[in-house]
Amino acid sequence: MLLRVEGISKSFGGFVAVRDVSLSVDRGRTACVIGPNGAGKSTLFNLITGHVQPTRGNVFLGDREITGRAPHAICRLGIGRSFQRTNIFPRLSVFDNIQVAVLSHMNRTLNMATPAHTLVRDETMALLEAVGLAGEARSTSGTLSYGLQKQLELGIALASEPQVLLLDEPTAGMSPQETADTIALIGHIVRDRGLTLLFTEHDMDVVFSIAERIYVLHQGALLAQGTPQEVQANEDVQRVYLGEADE
Repeated sequence: MLLRVEGISKSFGGFVAVRDVSLSVDRGRTACVIGPNGAGKSTLFNLITGHVQPTRGNVFLGDREITGRAPHAICRLGIGRSFQRTNIFPRLSVFDNIQVAVLSHMNRTLNMATPAHTLVRDETMALLEAVGLAGEARSTSGTLSYGLQKQLELGIALASEPQVLLLDEPTAGMSPQETADTIALIGHIVRDRGLTLLFTEHDMDVVFSIAERIYVLHQGALLAQGTPQEVQANEDVQRVYLGEADE
């Protein structure tokens, strides 16, 4: 197993946001975390990536425990992520956003002797090609459509050359066509690069089309887990999440 979470919990005062959750994703596989709003999905991702420290529990990447490490350290060890809300530099060009991410991963900085636009140009353009944004390289990032901004954020995540990719609601707010295009792009990138993917998503058509294993959160706890077919047939999941709950 490449990513393993064991008994992770997080309390904020008297509120328990995540309660004793365990999950695992094998190398090269795709898993999804689903659940109603407020179920703890984003908090779980923040616990895995070091943005929030757990009250208890452990996170492992391969054989290495990464619990409690800083987000940048976890990123360097091989976990890249996107956020529910786009996390880009809106005033910079698309090229510059990716270039900065590549330079950060390579632990390089700009200097007076080398023109900035020549640094890691090939690596930057290769990533822009991979996420379908080569034609937008000089566009100001903040002027892109929401769907293209999410593609840019995906490129930023890929700049760290991750083994594991965590995507927090990658199609939220997208049109049906943008959703289809984005899922096709993610699927191609994951297969082409041999990545391990863990994502959260509300669109059940998306979830059941690409997830090989599904974890269902409800009120911070793990309600069910299994294959898409097993989760679809689970009566608790149907009651709580898939349209039969009294909400």
